[in-house]
Amino acid sequence: MKRFAFTLLELVFVIIVIGILAITAMPNFASHALTDASEQVARHIRYAQHLSMMDDVYNPADANWYKKRWMINICQPAYTITRIDGSATATDPLTRKVMDGTGDLSLAGKYNVNSVVVADGKCKIAFDNLGRPYSFISAYTPTSPMDGLMDTNSSIALNHTDGNTTIVIRPQTGYVSVTYPTL
Repeated sequence: MKRFAFTLLELVFVIIVIGILAITAMPNFASHALTDASEQVARHIRYAQHLSMMDDVYNPADANWYKKRWMINICQPAYTITRIDGSATATDPLTRKVMDGTGDLSLAGKYNVNSVVVADGKCKIAFDNLGRPYSFISAYTPTSPMDGLMDTNSSIALNHTDGNTTIVIRPQTGYVSVTYPTL
């Protein structure tokens, strides 16, 4: 007599094998605060660059036109995205919230980031209409259109109880990369 069906034991074995394969092949979906914080900061640096490239502020009639470039000010764990001269603050395109250092932009409050350390101390990073990065110390305002143009990598370290992560901004291109911690 021919058998056309699986036995109950065969079905149990197949289900166990599929379960083991699913567990080993499944990626880790756990959320890590430090990784999330570094991804958010990198995304917002790219957003400041995007704003500068889309909002070309060059005006030959205005001697201070370059002070209207967009920048991210990450001198503290709560950062902002504004124009250099402070005339406007960016709005997050996803949440429609003003990017003024409150809410999600407070890394200490949302992600428990202890400190933000910029390697060269220049924690204001602006971009021109070509996406090139400029960096300044916290109390400095540029005095010419080319003042502060980056010629070396700028690194931003986020310190957390779980470890550290580094965000690097490249000169000329403004390319942003993140070195993730091993968790």
